[in-house]
Amino acid sequence: MAINLAPADLPKSGSWYDLPIALSILLEGGLVSAKRELLHNSLLIGELALDGRVRGVHGVLPITIFAAQKGFKTIFIPDDNAKEASFVHGIEILPLKNLGELVAHLEGHSILKPVELSQASSALNLNGVTVDFADIAGLNVAKRALSIAAAGHHNILFTGPPGSGKTMLARALQGIMPELSENEFLDTAKIYSIAGLLTKDGLLRTRPFRSPHHTSSRIALVGGGSYPKPGEVTLAHKGVLFLDEFPEFPRSSLESLRQPMEDGVITVSRISGTFQFPAEFILVAAQNPCPCGNLGNPNVACQCSDGQIRRYKARISGPIMDRIDLVAEVPHQSYEQLQANFGPSSRSIKEKIDAAKLKQKMRFKSDKTNSRISAAEIKKFCKLDDQGEKIIQTAIDKMHLSARGYHRVLKVARTIADLDAADYIKPENLSEALQYRFRDN
Repeated sequence: MAINLAPADLPKSGSWYDLPIALSILLEGGLVSAKRELLHNSLLIGELALDGRVRGVHGVLPITIFAAQKGFKTIFIPDDNAKEASFVHGIEILPLKNLGELVAHLEGHSILKPVELSQASSALNLNGVTVDFADIAGLNVAKRALSIAAAGHHNILFTGPPGSGKTMLARALQGIMPELSENEFLDTAKIYSIAGLLTKDGLLRTRPFRSPHHTSSRIALVGGGSYPKPGEVTLAHKGVLFLDEFPEFPRSSLESLRQPMEDGVITVSRISGTFQFPAEFILVAAQNPCPCGNLGNPNVACQCSDGQIRRYKARISGPIMDRIDLVAEVPHQSYEQLQANFGPSSRSIKEKIDAAKLKQKMRFKSDKTNSRISAAEIKKFCKLDDQGEKIIQTAIDKMHLSARGYHRVLKVARTIADLDAADYIKPENLSEALQYRFRDN
């Protein structure tokens, strides 16, 4: 007997084929008297252990979605993957614990019970632990910038001395972001299914939060390998990519972020082919003001020379900084400031952000955010009055804004207007957006 995995020029890998190959051998060898009509328009995937157990495999969710779209009526999958597949409508999903169950089903001795459709849980977290805004003292400017980033999906950079609260602010972002829509949820879940990061407990509707260490390789960050797999930028799709100690990342790794920050995708080219992975994330970066971290600290003198400070800041290239929409200072706080009023909770902030996100959804008739407005749409949705035109003209001349920087300022101003429930960008919205634009790296 010959098993032909056509097309021959497409490399095959993985253990998805164990179950269909084993069943083919049993059928063609006459070892199973199956009702072949039960296999009509059916798909089988699963890894087989030596004792006949059907083990779980990666990527069941996107395979099940593909099967439903292509008109398959039934899919046989490992029982371990039943939860993730149960979110797909329009196809009968039959879970298997072992090969014997499949044979018994096909021979009519014991009929498999289809998986019931499930709903995603919004009470749990994909990864990471959120921080409530009410737990963060002071830092009102940074909190405001973070709220704008969450509402419009804008990239943000925090700069400040060690221990000032940059990481805590980044952790708080996940708690104020809107829940994933149905399409966003499935897009994110498919990525985690392929990466093998879903658990038997099923899928969650909170947005991803990825925080790779600065020693991570470029391939770990953007994806790749002999058989290309998604990297951290793809695992952060529709969520947050937090890069702490931003200047400590290798220059090549940071420069590879240009495409996903601009286009929301990452293209990986290998000798076996070219692969494109989704990578639409909010970049949250954090850095110290200098190598020792004490530049601007009123209590501790900075030990760095001017040359060391310049070289440290130059580790972040101009093109990368130009793609960052918001730059917020996170200053050292005194004892009195640490004991001050902590401000509103994440829940109350999230209500305003949800309202701003709803305005964007009604505006674009999709899940698109303000950060993804095209140049043509800017003319339509980011109109300025006469005073606003004068402000932006002065800013272009004095701040030397690039064309990209000009567009990004308008996008941030549009988000600020949405947070203020305004139909048009007001001069004060534009002025606030310009305050967050970096002036000197």
